[in-house]
Amino acid sequence: MIKKILLVAFVLAIFNGCTTITTKSEFNKTALSWYIKITDSITSKELDKADEYYLSMRSEHTKSKLLKTTIMILAHAHMDAEEYLMANYYFTEYNKRFAVGERREYAEFMKLKAAFLSIKDTNKDQKLMMDTITNANKFLYTYQYSKYSPLVNTIITRLKMSQILLNENVASLYDRIGKKEAAKKYRAKNNSSPIKVSDISKPDVNILASIMK
Repeated sequence: MIKKILLVAFVLAIFNGCTTITTKSEFNKTALSWYIKITDSITSKELDKADEYYLSMRSEHTKSKLLKTTIMILAHAHMDAEEYLMANYYFTEYNKRFAVGERREYAEFMKLKAAFLSIKDTNKDQKLMMDTITNANKFLYTYQYSKYSPLVNTIITRLKMSQILLNENVASLYDRIGKKEAAKKYRAKNNSSPIKVSDISKPDVNILASIMK
């Protein structure tokens, strides 16, 4: 019996030793090694692993030239996976570390695009919609001759159209329950807009879903 216990303890000790070695091997890698692990994880659609490897790479190689490329690859990988919050994180990270001139302009545009595409429910995402409109207007002011201006203007127009439809839907709801004053209040929000409800064809799907996909 004692021999069996000792044998089990010996096997567990070997296993734990191997585990420790494996765990340790995940540290102190070259920047290129981390880069390869990140790109392999992206190829395997294991973005959580890729994010973890990036954090290790960043902590061990803060001045590596590979960081710039890695951050942008991760940002686009999360965009492709429709994980827009994470994409926004990486574009922000890129701006803080590397973006100047046209690179900053591009990263700022991609942040807008990520915010826009993350809006799935106009009822629940009203603050995000308003923030995105504000940031889009800031972009147009900052980059007055940007090649992305037509797309940014389209984002603003689509969001405003969504707000108009939302206001009209709420007003119609108040009409149905007999609250006429509340209905007037919501329709008044649309009066200052050059876009009228009658100008908008109600989409079969979310009005935000069709742009830039």
